[in-house]
Amino acid sequence: MPNILEFIDANKSRYEEELKEFLRIPSISTSPEHKGEMLRCAEWVSSEMKKIGLQNVKVMPTAGHPVVYGERLDAGKSAPTVLFYGHYDVQPVDPLNLWTNPPFEPTIVGENIYARGSVDDKGQVLMQLKAIEAHLRTASTMPVDVKVIIEGEEEIGSPNLDKFLEEHKDLLSCDTVLISDTPMFGYDQPSLCYGLRGLCYMQVDVTGPNRDLHSGFFGGAVENPINALAVMISKLKDEKGRILIDGFYDNVQPISELEKKEFARLPFNRTDFMKDLQTDATPGEAGYSELERMWARPTLDCNGIWGGFTGEGAKTVLPSKASAKISMRLVPNQTPDEIAQKFEAFFNKIKPAGVTITVTDLHGGMPAMTPIDSAGMNAARKALKEVFGKEPFLTREGGSIPIVNSFSKILGAPTVLMGFGLPDQNAHSPNEKMNLKNFHRGVKCGALFYSNLV
Repeated sequence: MPNILEFIDANKSRYEEELKEFLRIPSISTSPEHKGEMLRCAEWVSSEMKKIGLQNVKVMPTAGHPVVYGERLDAGKSAPTVLFYGHYDVQPVDPLNLWTNPPFEPTIVGENIYARGSVDDKGQVLMQLKAIEAHLRTASTMPVDVKVIIEGEEEIGSPNLDKFLEEHKDLLSCDTVLISDTPMFGYDQPSLCYGLRGLCYMQVDVTGPNRDLHSGFFGGAVENPINALAVMISKLKDEKGRILIDGFYDNVQPISELEKKEFARLPFNRTDFMKDLQTDATPGEAGYSELERMWARPTLDCNGIWGGFTGEGAKTVLPSKASAKISMRLVPNQTPDEIAQKFEAFFNKIKPAGVTITVTDLHGGMPAMTPIDSAGMNAARKALKEVFGKEPFLTREGGSIPIVNSFSKILGAPTVLMGFGLPDQNAHSPNEKMNLKNFHRGVKCGALFYSNLV
């Protein structure tokens, strides 16, 4: 019987063929016409779970697309339990004309496999299923108890997953959650993400006169909602990048000295960063580095603004309405409800005479942090070091994965974010790709992760 790493090396070609099969299913969750393909993909995942040796496998309905569950619980009473979470749904493929190859015809070019879902998240789901298979083929059992849930609604915000977790808390009880759905810091630069920012997403609608007006007849006597909105937005931050909403920073968790040292250890090059973005500056909150501002400090950005006449040519109109969408990325211990209330109160405070405003809370997500020294993080760090031959970086992400907070709140379990994507992976964009070298390394890291927990 080969050892587990030898088994993984011997099955690389098979893994790639199975990945192609998985990627050919157009499981676009947001598209009603793909509902049948979503169910077909759930059944494919169910079949794969059974094939690798998971037990009690079932396709479980929700109010939307189903969740696929499987388990292997024969490691012994003292063994910890790991819940692996992933998703089988993918983003739409538009614009189709920008794809070099058809998005659901997986194509290998060099080290990469191109297809929608290759890195987000089918490739990373399959690598973890293959890690479980490697244990069951070489040792007939897992070193720890394992539960697996693969959902079909992550790309539409997982609207039914919290309810699913609440309804199946006993079935899903675990000590650690493992997710592979994040990128590494760079090529051949293994990293573990331990922190995610939250989100507070608001819309502001400003109304002035009861109808659009001629700017010559009425300009100078009536407040222009676009002007009023622009002035209000300008009052949200000062010239040093600090957010001026009353009480905004009250609960912000400071960056620790250990984190600052880890961030400084990362091979971040400011010049390359600006060159890649074709910009000549990196403005932001004074006193913090670019990585600290992107990962560990809260932000406020206007994401869209509209009103009045925007067509070609000229129309001298004084508009009746103007609107903006404004998002704030949050850090521990901020909450979206708290920030939404403070945001609305501040806008009402700075509103000029002559207009009325409506502030709408569109969406929110909680920030999340995993203790750096948790058992799961230590097991993952050791696995990455064994496979990559170097100490992994510890990183945070500026984006949000709300389900991480749900696992903590509902199941009481910390999450390990051990992902193997790369910054140029084109997730959600045309020509999405998964680096196959990372895919095979991910299978090994997943296998060693389970071994390192005992």
